[in-house]
Amino acid sequence: MQKFMTCSYMDSWRDYAPTVLRLATGVIFALHGWQKLEGGLPGVAGFVGSLGFPMPEFFAVLLIAAELGGGILLILGLLTRWAAKSLVVVSLAALFLVHLPNGFFMSTGGYEYILLLLAASVSLMLMGGGKWSMDQCLWKK
Repeated sequence: MQKFMTCSYMDSWRDYAPTVLRLATGVIFALHGWQKLEGGLPGVAGFVGSLGFPMPEFFAVLLIAAELGGGILLILGLLTRWAAKSLVVVSLAALFLVHLPNGFFMSTGGYEYILLLLAASVSLMLMGGGKWSMDQCLWKK
């Protein structure tokens, strides 16, 4: 009963936590990047330009590459910290430039969802891909 109350029965599963976080976060970002790619560069560049970015086509390509490429890298657990770092930048920009003025709740275009993606990206940037990642296979310590 004590193991149940303290949740210590889950200790043997601890190594899977970064994998679960990587997969969920990676799928979300990859699909957002794919959606932007499918929508076309002119539309994304128009949106980026409306946020006040200079050279909106350049930053639109960076945004698509960060979301799609970074998401795929997270799914694979390859270059996890670098991929997460790029997604932290994307999340911060989305938080401050798009969602923050709309309040907290997602139903009003608020920041609750992007805040969670930012927290997940920061967590992965700090802890890396974990035991079940390509990073671990390629660069074992």
